[in-house]
Amino acid sequence: MDRRSMIAALAGTAALGACRAVGQTPPRDVRADLYDCEGCEGALERTVTAASARIAPPGEPGEPLILAGTVIGLDGKPAPGVVIYAYHTNAEGLYANGTPETEWSRRHGRLRGWVKTGADGRYRFETIKPAPYPDRTLPAHVHLTVLEPGRRAYWIDDIVFEGEMLVDAKYRAEREDRGGNGIVRLGREQGRLIAVRDILLERHPA
Repeated sequence: MDRRSMIAALAGTAALGACRAVGQTPPRDVRADLYDCEGCEGALERTVTAASARIAPPGEPGEPLILAGTVIGLDGKPAPGVVIYAYHTNAEGLYANGTPETEWSRRHGRLRGWVKTGADGRYRFETIKPAPYPDRTLPAHVHLTVLEPGRRAYWIDDIVFEGEMLVDAKYRAEREDRGGNGIVRLGREQGRLIAVRDILLERHPA
């Protein structure tokens, strides 16, 4: 399978994920702590126009990973114009080599990126699979912040990987399903891991 075919296949996988997301139930009430979100300011640090972005540069240590999905609005339709800010640890489990540009560019490390959904609601990141923290207190994860047009930014459940360390019954029971279920099953295409994480937008205060 060549690169173009792989991307097309991934887009199809993301579209199927969107169909699953449409059938999910959006949150009924506004979360009282919706905007209680340390670090969500990071979503505002770039002017974004593209629905696809690279987080980890070529040659970054770690296993190549594509994160993709569809953002679904409260009306059950793909949501355009939504910025997604993602960041994660490196292959050693560290938020390393950040820059002094802002507090969040320093604290979130070098591996971070931004996308903005188009009319089809889709997004895509090219990166590496993060490692768990060195103290092994949390599973490997990718942080996601959502910024809808005209709204304040908020965080949703991290992406974590089915069947991995600490992704167990206790972990599942503690999830709030912010933005839908963040536990994903990894696939593989042409030597890259693929994770599809559809996002259900949250209700906002009137």
